[in-house]
Amino acid sequence: LGQPVIVENRSGAGGIIGTDYVAKSAADGYTLLLTVPGPIAANLVLYKKLPYDPRTDLRMVSDVAGQRTVMAVHSSVPAKTFAELIELVRKAPGDYAMGSWGAGTQPHQIQAFMERKYGVKVLHAAYKGESPMVSDLISGMIQMTSASISTLKPYIESGRLRALAVPGTSRATALPDVPTFAEQGFKDDVYTFMAPTSLMAPAKTPDAIVELIGREVAVVIRQPEMLRRLKEMGADPIGNTPAQAASDYQSYLPVAIALTQSTGVQPN
Repeated sequence: LGQPVIVENRSGAGGIIGTDYVAKSAADGYTLLLTVPGPIAANLVLYKKLPYDPRTDLRMVSDVAGQRTVMAVHSSVPAKTFAELIELVRKAPGDYAMGSWGAGTQPHQIQAFMERKYGVKVLHAAYKGESPMVSDLISGMIQMTSASISTLKPYIESGRLRALAVPGTSRATALPDVPTFAEQGFKDDVYTFMAPTSLMAPAKTPDAIVELIGREVAVVIRQPEMLRRLKEMGADPIGNTPAQAASDYQSYLPVAIALTQSTGVQPN
C-alpha cells in the first residue's frame, strides 16, 4: 500500500480499550483493529455497558487466521485422554483447577460445561492473561487449561505438559498427533466452536477502502513466509473478503454469545 504500518498494542479491560479506540477513530482506513473474538463477541455478554457495539460501530475487513487452541494438562496428571480426565476429576471433586484468561473465555466455557454435563467439580482459576496462567500450569499450581497452541507447544514437546485434545472439526497442523475432541466422541458446540482473528475498521469506512485493504490482506496471507509463520503459530490462514468475513461473523456470533452465557458469568 506504500504506507508505514504501526502496531499499537492497546490492551486491557478484556480488549475494550483497544476496540473502543478503533470504533471511535476516523473512518478513513488508517486506523484498523486486529482482534480475537472476545472483544467483538463474548464482551456483549460479559459487560452490561460496552462503550462500543461491534455490530454497528465496526465492520469486517478480513478474517486473518483461525487461532487454534489445545486442551493440555500438567505432566503430573495421569490422564491420557479427555475422557480419562473427566473420570479423574469426577473422583476428586475440587482437587483440580482449570486456568483461564478471564471469566467467560474459552477455557472457562469448557470448565463450566464439564461441571454442568458430567457432574464434576473443577476449580476455576482466572488470570489477567494467558502468560501468567501458563506459568502456573507448567509449575503445577493449576492442573489443566485450554490455551493457544503457539504458547503451549514448546512445553508439550518438552514433556512438561500433555496435550489431550484440540477444538474444531479437524486436527491442528502444528499438533498433528493430537486428536480433536470430536474424534474422542465429544461433539458439543463448546468443543467444536472456533472463531478467527479478524481485521476490522470503523463502521463508516467507505466500501472502496475496505475492499482494497481486504484484497491486500488476502495477498499477504498467501505469501510463503506468512504461511510458514502462521503454521508455526498453530494458526489456520484465512484471508477472506470483507463480505465473507461479515457473513462468518453473523454466523458465529450467536454461538459465541450462547457459550459465554452458559458459564453463568453475571455481567458487571
